[in-house]
Amino acid sequence: MPDGLPSQATEATILEQETTFVPFNPMPETQAPWPGRDRLRITGVRSIVTAPEGVPLVVVRVDTTDPGLYGLGCATFTQRFHAVAATVDSHVAPLLVGRHPADIEDIFRMIHFSSYWRSGPVTNNALSGVDQALWDIAGKRAGMPVYELLGGRVRAAADTYLHAGGATVDDTLEQARVLLARGYRHVRLQVGSPGVGTYGAPATPGEYTGTPHPGGWDVHRYLRDTPDLFAQARAALGPEPHLMHDVHSRLTVKQAVGLVRQLEEYRLFFLEDPIAPEFYDRLGEVRAAAPMPIAVGEQVASVADAARLVTGGGVDLLRLHISSIGGLSPARKLVALCELHGVGTAWHAPADVSPVGAAANVALDVTSAAFVVQEGHEYAPAVHEVFPGTLAPRNGFLYPSDAPGWGIDLDEAEAAKYPPVEHLHERWSAQVRHVDGGIVAP
Repeated sequence: MPDGLPSQATEATILEQETTFVPFNPMPETQAPWPGRDRLRITGVRSIVTAPEGVPLVVVRVDTTDPGLYGLGCATFTQRFHAVAATVDSHVAPLLVGRHPADIEDIFRMIHFSSYWRSGPVTNNALSGVDQALWDIAGKRAGMPVYELLGGRVRAAADTYLHAGGATVDDTLEQARVLLARGYRHVRLQVGSPGVGTYGAPATPGEYTGTPHPGGWDVHRYLRDTPDLFAQARAALGPEPHLMHDVHSRLTVKQAVGLVRQLEEYRLFFLEDPIAPEFYDRLGEVRAAAPMPIAVGEQVASVADAARLVTGGGVDLLRLHISSIGGLSPARKLVALCELHGVGTAWHAPADVSPVGAAANVALDVTSAAFVVQEGHEYAPAVHEVFPGTLAPRNGFLYPSDAPGWGIDLDEAEAAKYPPVEHLHERWSAQVRHVDGGIVAP
């Protein structure tokens, strides 16, 4: 170590003496083998779970020795929020105490390799919470929004789409008209059908009388109804709106090829998740047959798998839940890969992405030439109370905050008013079955 620089043990002692408002007990093995350029250190890491819209959201808070300087990161794997919170609090937090928050890349790699079995949505969401929180701290220290740390804007805002999903085609089209009148140019269309397993729109249970499971979902009914939805949509809405649809990974490769051919004349902006992740090695067959762009990736929980989607030629739009691949750090690397391969981005961001995660999406959107469109969500007033600074679309666009970091805060007193309810997704997914009673991947 260079002369004149204190050892890490000495630095820790100094900080313990000078910082009395928080405990400071670093794990020696996890400290960096280089001195920090200043005395700022991480003093604590913890998860916060809240559900102001009924959907469990997980956020990680990273505190530092500088009073009032902390960061927030999205770690929302809503279907397994207990597992993510336990991973953060029991396994990840002890590794970070005493580290300098500027060492984002090294901390990311340390956490990533620490579990030995790497990736997966639980570990990656815990990692994302820390990663995004460290970027938040970096922006606050610099007095800059995160998008400026990424190189600055290449566009003013992110063009955004919302969902229209009614019980009938007429209901769906009416919802779409409302969104278009409010300035949105892109709308995802879904329509209700018999079966509890109907995705993105109200279901009508119990219509398949005389079958083993009258409340089942019928893929053949879906394949008939979906082209009809878009035929009526084009007739009613005209040629200008950008329309998209989410298959939700329900089809075989052969069924997906048939659907994209039936939808050709309706000029979809994209078709989302036509086949399940288990069959992504055959995405090229679907894309080769599809006249519209194919958008996939929300169930991907590995950076390497996401990179293979980009380089493998089976995807037009990469559509990741970025906390499930580890946060902003890996996502920005994938963005660069997308730019080099001519693949666009359309990040996953419905209600099960926290406002912190939504801000991270927009920071990537406005700093990358690969951006195509951003899924949006209009958060309820309670979410804005829990997360001051929550972004809201304006005339169909999401604008990044100009405040340092993400520009999003978390009121823990408000968050405590909305405890999560367990097993929401499990109660639904257990009922997603064919009319013969067989389970369908939801």
